[in-house]
Amino acid sequence: MVSPTLTCRKKIVQASFCQFDFTHMHVDASVLNPLYRLTKVLAMINAIETMNESPLLRDVGVTLGYRIHDSCSDVSTALRATADFTQQDDCGQGSNASTCAQPVIAVVGASYSEMSIAVARLLTLKMIPQISYSSTAVILSDKSRFPAFMRTIPNDKYQTAAMVRFLNDFGWNWVGIVTTDGDYGRSALDSFVSQASEKGICMAFKVVIPGSVTGQDVNSAIRKAAATIHKNHKAKAIVSFIKPTHMKHLLQELRDEAERQGQGTESMRRVWVASDNWSSSSSVQGTLTLQDMGHVVGFTFKRGNLSSFNQYLDRLEAAGRHGAGNNTFLEEFYTQLNASSSVSEAVENLREYTHPHTTFNVEMAVSAVAHAVAFLCRSRDCKRPGAVQPWEVLNTMRIRGFKHREQTYKFDKKGDINLGYDVTLWRAERGTTDVHDVVAEYHPLNNSITYSNHSSSTQLPDLKHIISKCSNSCTPGEFKKTAEGQHTCCYECINCPENRYSNDTDMDQCLSCDTETEWAGEGSSNCTLKTLEFFSWRDGFAVVLLTFAALGILLVLLVSALFLQHRDTPIVKAAGGLLCQVILFSLVGSFISAILFVGRPTSLQCKARQVLFGVSFTLCVSCILVKSLKILLAFQFNPELQGLLRRLYQPHVIISGCVALQLVTCICWLILKSPVNHVSRNSKTLLENCHEGSHVAFGVMLGYIAVLALVCFVCAYKGRKLPQKYNEAKFITFSMLLYLISWMLFVPVYVTTEGIYLPAVEMVVILISNYGILSCHFFPKCYVILFRKEQNTQSAFKKNLYEYSRKTTESLSVSETSLPEQKSSICIQHNHQHNCFVSELVFTLFHCSVC
Repeated sequence: MVSPTLTCRKKIVQASFCQFDFTHMHVDASVLNPLYRLTKVLAMINAIETMNESPLLRDVGVTLGYRIHDSCSDVSTALRATADFTQQDDCGQGSNASTCAQPVIAVVGASYSEMSIAVARLLTLKMIPQISYSSTAVILSDKSRFPAFMRTIPNDKYQTAAMVRFLNDFGWNWVGIVTTDGDYGRSALDSFVSQASEKGICMAFKVVIPGSVTGQDVNSAIRKAAATIHKNHKAKAIVSFIKPTHMKHLLQELRDEAERQGQGTESMRRVWVASDNWSSSSSVQGTLTLQDMGHVVGFTFKRGNLSSFNQYLDRLEAAGRHGAGNNTFLEEFYTQLNASSSVSEAVENLREYTHPHTTFNVEMAVSAVAHAVAFLCRSRDCKRPGAVQPWEVLNTMRIRGFKHREQTYKFDKKGDINLGYDVTLWRAERGTTDVHDVVAEYHPLNNSITYSNHSSSTQLPDLKHIISKCSNSCTPGEFKKTAEGQHTCCYECINCPENRYSNDTDMDQCLSCDTETEWAGEGSSNCTLKTLEFFSWRDGFAVVLLTFAALGILLVLLVSALFLQHRDTPIVKAAGGLLCQVILFSLVGSFISAILFVGRPTSLQCKARQVLFGVSFTLCVSCILVKSLKILLAFQFNPELQGLLRRLYQPHVIISGCVALQLVTCICWLILKSPVNHVSRNSKTLLENCHEGSHVAFGVMLGYIAVLALVCFVCAYKGRKLPQKYNEAKFITFSMLLYLISWMLFVPVYVTTEGIYLPAVEMVVILISNYGILSCHFFPKCYVILFRKEQNTQSAFKKNLYEYSRKTTESLSVSETSLPEQKSSICIQHNHQHNCFVSELVFTLFHCSVC
């Protein structure tokens, strides 16, 4: 610790050291701590002397004196030294001012947080400002408990935040932590665990080593720590807040533990995330190499411009042994050198154990005190003792900033200067270890780390290949399942169930798909849109059916044109004349309705296709029914029934009535429960089709057509013996039979069919029905018109009719001979009348006249 005092152009140097062995100057581990401490002392002295020679203090006519005390890393020693210089400040009122020591206006130190906490409690009694250059315990930022404490570094809250950020960047969530017992270690442990848990980082183990550097308890704790680290082989990253001496012993014990387990040093390799406690102390290696240790990632305070201290060391080297002057530290240092050792070798060792960030923080602390004193002394005479009080210096430093190396700094409301951290990566180079290789910077304002791109940071990518996890990462499509009582970082990876997914690694639960429009299989990493299916125009089966429908329309138009052209011929008149055109028109509507079964359905399309088919095909069948009734009339032997049928035979009324009844059915269907487009949601697809609305109405519509077709079939069947060349009864019979069979098969197929081809079932039956009528009713007549023109004449027709009449008369004559005379005469009379009526009716049917 250094306690600056005010003097008038006079330097007071008081020194008390623990016994150090400066005999061996190179790699003897026993001298490393003393050399490190000596460089801090020299940095302090250089900073004070530099400020005394600066215009800042020269202008106000004061200089800073100093007292240097070594706490020997012991709290009791630090407290005794603090009590010593604070009591000397109390001079009696009658004492001579020249015999009283100058009051201590500030204390720079101590190094370790445990000592700073203890010393701060004493200094707070007199509000003497204390500025530490390396004590980082979070508790020291509590101004209600330590109002006089300040520091030129950030507190451990930011260091642990930087460590957590670094671990998170590399994906390490299963880590161990080792700390030294005491206020510093416990505070760092609590801060790290709290921040790590927020980022999902789990503690594989937590080891606390007693604060003492010697003793059986420490050795036992280190052995247990080594065994714990060796056992937790999955925790490849270990955060260490322990002292350098403890770290050195721990590494040695890890090597011994590996040997006891019959393993090599590779089993002890870890990524050591080092706190500022030992991140710059290569002495912890001992006899181990960096390869034995693994990787060391250190977090150190920001370094500054060290040109002043380097120049100071150059001056010491140039002055030699006689250049120590009144610097008792250098005198003792030179005294304990070997006779064979030169001053240059000694100074080179001092350079080697200079920590840039510590030297910079020491210089900032001295500069802060000097600027506060200079500000106060501008308005008062500071040459008399007690002119400047410690609490005044404290208040000035709180509210005013200061300059150092052309940069302006200011303590925040917690008394800290938070410049962030340098992230170093230890690097083996030519048999030595470089501990000052900065590979990244931590920015506390936005909690981020910026990684450098220079060549010395090429080892950083190697860390990416190191896995420090309790469980392997769950890939997209899986989620973490943690057993009860386990760490959240130890889990099983379970595949997401159906219709759930995970799109990132290590997700705690799977996300749900929108089952209305999406689906996901087991173990999916994303949702898949359900495929919209319908009987598409591009479907091969649909193309075939559409081709038949278009061909049907074309054939109907050609037949219609052919019949119009030959409308005065016997074959066209026998087929019905104008009635044929009505049938052909209805077939066009039926073919068009079949086309509406293809494509993505709309509500209008669903309604139109069924109504159009029902009305058009009813019109077709009702026209055929009229032709069938003529045949029934021709073969009705009962005169009374014949008369009734002749009165009822009104073609226009029958056709209009049949179609009107179907129209009423369809209108009721549309009003009450009409067909609509409907989307059926299956596991992976969306099936869009037409829902018929009311299946009862759908059945009534089809059943009504079936009844008309059945009547046509019965009527036509009885007229199957008409003249062969002009006989329509057989064709009507066959076409109606084909229609009835196809629609009878349609019902079970339609009921049991699902999917996109359900509309195709009805479309096929419609096409069969249409082609049945077209083939049976019109194609034979077209054949006669085109290829048997000699049969499509009046003479050919009369000849065929007379032959049919003669055969009928002969058959009746033969049948009459077997009857009794009375009955025979009655039958002859009736048969003669019927034969005449048949001839008349046949001529009427075929639109011919009887001679």
